[in-house]
Amino acid sequence: MTTEPKTRTLEVPGATLAYDVRESEASTEPILLMIGSPMDASGFASLAEHFQDRTVVTYDPRGIGRSKRTDGAAESTPELHGDDLHRLIEALGGGPVDIFASSGGAVNGLALVARHPEQVRTLVAHEPPAAQELPDREQALAAVVDIRQTYERDGFGAAMAKFIAISGLRGQIPTDFANLPVPNPADLGMPTEDDGSRDDVLFGQNLMTCTHHQHDFEALRAAQTRIVVGVGAESEGEMAHRAGVAVAERLGTKPVTFPSHHGGFLGGEFGYKGDPDAFAVTLRQVLSE
Repeated sequence: MTTEPKTRTLEVPGATLAYDVRESEASTEPILLMIGSPMDASGFASLAEHFQDRTVVTYDPRGIGRSKRTDGAAESTPELHGDDLHRLIEALGGGPVDIFASSGGAVNGLALVARHPEQVRTLVAHEPPAAQELPDREQALAAVVDIRQTYERDGFGAAMAKFIAISGLRGQIPTDFANLPVPNPADLGMPTEDDGSRDDVLFGQNLMTCTHHQHDFEALRAAQTRIVVGVGAESEGEMAHRAGVAVAERLGTKPVTFPSHHGGFLGGEFGYKGDPDAFAVTLRQVLSE
């Protein structure tokens, strides 16, 4: 059984990171680190419950949740997040750890392994939105730029409406995405008024750098880390699923299909429910192989 999560902090260049340790004293397995981006540690509450026989660590990436930036920078890159993870693993004893990484966290996990493979035994990278690897990369990258421009011009609600439209789109992204009609933010429960703020962690800090990141596949293929790319059973055709398939292809592996959708491990955190019970079974199988 794991203990209640204990919150700790770690000073890194330009930020103070908050992380939670659910300790299992009986475990002989490596620490299981669960990471997202821009999602914070709270999104892994349901999934962590399924790994009470292991020490589980979750964290808030810099600028998100409890992890405060001290550098005043507007954006975070996957290299920067990867360096934070490197320092976090050092603080946890140096590894090697196992990592389950979701979405932008999967991009950051791949950036970590490219530089510090000795710190990670197995990386499960679930649906990394690696737009550079898509066959329709030009349209995908242009759509992301349009979302960012919408955010800068019209604020959070308008940008989120476009983000939801592109995330759920199945198949290749049309060249005229910027001109297509999008849902009314109000219909999605989003604000229609622009409050003037431009510090959102997704649109302001991570969207461009995450999707535009050029992965070092030479380093990843040479890494001693076992890298498993996961995709959702219900998200086929969506951008993050297609990007996951493309990343696996570049690594010379086959992606593993996980139950449910892009957030399949969620148990209702953020009002978005997946199938965490079945998801955890697949994750356990993958980690034990």
